[in-house]
Amino acid sequence: MYTLGLGILLVLLKYLEVSPVVNWSWWAVLSPFAVTALWWVWADASGHTKRKAMEKMDKRRQDRIDRAKNAMGRNDRR
Repeated sequence: MYTLGLGILLVLLKYLEVSPVVNWSWWAVLSPFAVTALWWVWADASGHTKRKAMEKMDKRRQDRIDRAKNAMGRNDRR
């Protein structure tokens, strides 16, 4: 996600003709978008995205259980 932001920033700087970026080639300015695309392909192919979503759901589930236990007066967590 950082590379996407960097790509947008570099394109904006190139468009506005800011000093150091205006002299760079378009290949250098657009390269963060290629890195972002490669990251997304790898994350989807390796299961990284799905694994992170499952971890987030498991954490939310455990937080709900903990809140329910606290509401019932059982503060012990195993």
